[in-house]
Amino acid sequence: MKLSKVKKLIWGYQIFRGSVGCSRLGAWSALLFLCLSNPGTGQPPHNDHFALTERFHSESEAQILREAQYWERLPLPIPEGVIPEISGMVTIPDRRLLVTTRRGELWYVDGAYEDDPQPVFTRFTSGLHEPLGISQAPEGGYYVVQRSELTHIEDRDGDGQADWFRKVFKIPVSGNYHEFAFGPYLTREGNIRINLMLAYNAAFQSSVPWRGWILEVTPEGYVTPIASGLRAGAGAVLSSGGDWFFTENQGEWAGTSYISHIEPGDFLGHPQSLAWSHLPGSVTHLRPEDIPDTGLPLVEVADQIPGLKMPAVFIPYAIHGVSPNGIVEDTTGGKFGPFEGQFFFADSGQARIIRVSLEQVNGVWQGATYAFMGGFQAPVVRLAFGEDGSLFVGETGRGWGSVAPLAEGFERVRWKGNMPFEIQEAKIEPDGFTLHFTRPVDRKSAESLFSYGVSSFTYGYGSDYGSPPINRLSCPIRKVVVAEDGMSVRLGVLCLREGYIHEIRTSGIRAADTGEPLLHNNAYYTILSRPDGDRIVPLEEELAADCTPMIPEDAYKSTPKHPTERPDFFSRHGDQIIHLGTAPGMKFDKTLLEVRAGSQFQLVFRNTDEMMHNFVLCLPGKGQEVGMAALHMGIDGMANNYVPDSDLVLYHTAIIQPGASERLFLVAPEVPGDYDYVCTIPGHAMVMNGILRVLPADE
Repeated sequence: MKLSKVKKLIWGYQIFRGSVGCSRLGAWSALLFLCLSNPGTGQPPHNDHFALTERFHSESEAQILREAQYWERLPLPIPEGVIPEISGMVTIPDRRLLVTTRRGELWYVDGAYEDDPQPVFTRFTSGLHEPLGISQAPEGGYYVVQRSELTHIEDRDGDGQADWFRKVFKIPVSGNYHEFAFGPYLTREGNIRINLMLAYNAAFQSSVPWRGWILEVTPEGYVTPIASGLRAGAGAVLSSGGDWFFTENQGEWAGTSYISHIEPGDFLGHPQSLAWSHLPGSVTHLRPEDIPDTGLPLVEVADQIPGLKMPAVFIPYAIHGVSPNGIVEDTTGGKFGPFEGQFFFADSGQARIIRVSLEQVNGVWQGATYAFMGGFQAPVVRLAFGEDGSLFVGETGRGWGSVAPLAEGFERVRWKGNMPFEIQEAKIEPDGFTLHFTRPVDRKSAESLFSYGVSSFTYGYGSDYGSPPINRLSCPIRKVVVAEDGMSVRLGVLCLREGYIHEIRTSGIRAADTGEPLLHNNAYYTILSRPDGDRIVPLEEELAADCTPMIPEDAYKSTPKHPTERPDFFSRHGDQIIHLGTAPGMKFDKTLLEVRAGSQFQLVFRNTDEMMHNFVLCLPGKGQEVGMAALHMGIDGMANNYVPDSDLVLYHTAIIQPGASERLFLVAPEVPGDYDYVCTIPGHAMVMNGILRVLPADE
């Protein structure tokens, strides 16, 4: 069917109304608002609500500069009238892209490959309901996933404008804001996979069929359920080897984010999706009541629940991102650097890209994550490799918390050709790991046991939102063997555990040619299986090892800096009670509080957000310094509430889960001034901050 402009407007109205379930008058009013609020663009006025104040600088500027020596980040200028809330990208021949935006538009982009890019955007269509992905359809045109529909779109008359729209599959929605639909991902057979996010803060998180499932849809609209148990799986990739991998976001029933290898019949952990396991076509017989809510490590629960699948890779929370989205495989043949065959995923919360290596051991996929590149201008959501081997980065963050300074953007990353000094890959051995490097290591530094450290930890599995690292162990290194060519080092390590993340620290390693340290020091390897083979540490020594916990977990006790118990000298209520909460966009609901010098006061901090936060009161002007220190606390951060052991910190709460609160009994500083308060969950301090103004006592 060919659409006139009027018919296209009517079609857009029908999509809008059908997606949100509003009345006819409400739908027309909403559509009219979109058209009139910003004449000529069909979009509401732009609002950079994530813009930073001058006082709060960006994170890890020195590290960003080091990364820029090897990979160039090119922001792509956006023409006036285009709001680039880019939610999906597909590269097409002749150095073009077609992108979707959360505003419901599809744009052709030309000129993005140039050395001095000045992209030209040409609108392909509009009026869609928050499309979050696009792929080319083998039969011609494109598949787009809207919030409530998988749609096939074509330009049949060749004028560069979409004129043919076909509903492939109507996606069930209840109207909850969080019911996003991710995809479309093409199978080798030409079918389309989509994953449907659960509702959140709702009585039933899966109140309509197949929420929390991965579905496979044929071009004719026939649906086959593939796997269940997703919470917010926002990205997927079909590898060059024919394996499917999905990214998952930390939250309830997901102690941390992770990457899963997906096969038909898998249950990935969130029990709310199992509300539909009784329907025809279900590939699991598990029911919600079959899943225990114990907070035990996932590996222990999976041993008891057949069908509950372990992730291939746990992503250490706040160390390598907080909200993974799109994932791509490097198939550029070395045009993007020394990581051919590895994967990169976008993290919106920390505006970063993280690298992943995977290997199959005894038929099980597992691997490691590594820092790659940070400092992007807006939340990183979608990635796509171009035909020249550069990586296009689509960015959007409206309503999604992030440390990024802007709410949306479009960038390109390309390798400069300089070889960085990096851990190229960590691989499992029967008794440890082999680290492969991109350049030869200095033998003296590499042979020293003091150049390394290994420890392990995991996360709890239960209905709480997220989990601190639990069951932490130090893993003694007994032997180091450096390869003759200096390109790899084998570590013999004790106390390795299946089902756990292993932090491999290499801060003492130096390059043989320049003496420089590694660009990124650490790898985080998830062990699910260990291979047989030659050992460099005798089995007898491993069996006799004394594996004891690293650090006692007492982070929530009352201390002088965390005074949750009323002191004896404290009056019944103090001089005042201050209530502080959270606001959307990763912010406190008040940015200025006032007390008298030396006064007693209670601070009640209530977290009404959907992610974890804390409150840390610092010396004047030191909030960002404390926030930066928290960013580098590693796996011990959460166990210590992400509060550095520093004289710059005066008071703090524990980490407060969504919907929870904590009361502190405080005495104001004796010296008047403006004292910073921040949330020190890694990366939050940049945007989540305020001032406690201490007034003179006699005013």
